[in-house]
Amino acid sequence: TRYFVDHRKVRFIGGRGGEGGHSFYSEPRKIFGGPDGGNGGDGGDVILKVDRQMKSLSSVLPFYQGFHGERGGRKNCYGSNGASVYVKVPVGTLVMEDGKVVADLTQHGEEYVAAYGGAGGKGNRFFLSNENRAPTLFTPGEPGQERVLHLELKTTAHAGLVGFPNAGKSSLLRAISSAKPAVAAYPFTTLNPHVGIVRYQDYEQVAVADIPGLIKGAHQNRGLGMAFLRHIERCHFLLYVVDLSVSQPWIQLQDLKYELEQYKTGLSERPGVVIGNKIDLPQSKVNLPILKEQIDERVIALSALTGDNLEELFLHLRELYDTYVKAEESRGQSPVKW
Repeated sequence: TRYFVDHRKVRFIGGRGGEGGHSFYSEPRKIFGGPDGGNGGDGGDVILKVDRQMKSLSSVLPFYQGFHGERGGRKNCYGSNGASVYVKVPVGTLVMEDGKVVADLTQHGEEYVAAYGGAGGKGNRFFLSNENRAPTLFTPGEPGQERVLHLELKTTAHAGLVGFPNAGKSSLLRAISSAKPAVAAYPFTTLNPHVGIVRYQDYEQVAVADIPGLIKGAHQNRGLGMAFLRHIERCHFLLYVVDLSVSQPWIQLQDLKYELEQYKTGLSERPGVVIGNKIDLPQSKVNLPILKEQIDERVIALSALTGDNLEELFLHLRELYDTYVKAEESRGQSPVKW
């Protein structure tokens, strides 16, 4: 079983440079041909590379080292450079060193050098001069850079499904995409974020993340609060999923926004829509008009179980996505595409 991992502490060491060569050219009738030891090759780097096929940090090992450079040879032959080691990481990986963010990898194919390889040593040919016609000096290769980095994954998606346990977020994600998160009649069925892709006829794709259920006090790290909340930071708009069948469902919305705001100021003010789930239940039909009176936001009432009114959600989701794309392009930035 491969588990979802969104934290890794990794030690990176660049490859060691090869030492310089030490030799003198010699052939019949040319005994003192001079120094001809070549330089050593540089050590290989260790490079983090973003791959959209990666969904977790579970395949990232705790230690990586670049390949060493080769020693310089005779006849001024340079040693070959050590090969670089590429480490695949998911989109949305944050790289931190000593508590400071050093890289934010959000684009497919983006690279970050985690550790540079050491420079190759100089052969005795390098030290040839008019004052020293037969140098014997050569230098060893430099050691590679060594760093300990913390990798943290923050799920990158266009929309985030936010709600309390058993609100029906996983069922909704299964209904609108091909994702298959676990669904059951007990709280905290989903323990890890899932990303589903909503596809439209013009081939646009909107990524929707199922953020595991929050609880009161999540911003104080109750339950698995911080582990859940950090995945909401990357979402450009939010879909608040409330259970219409419970008494006073608008209280759920207030609590959700409070937890988001306490975690990060302004997070609850991102564009979004309120989704009233479980409209197929009798009590939900009674609570729906009361909910619309209590809040100012738009409410989309639907049933993830029966598929009632999913079309309205599809249309509004596309409106939110198009607004996000236009806003990014107007600022001269490229929107996230799936």
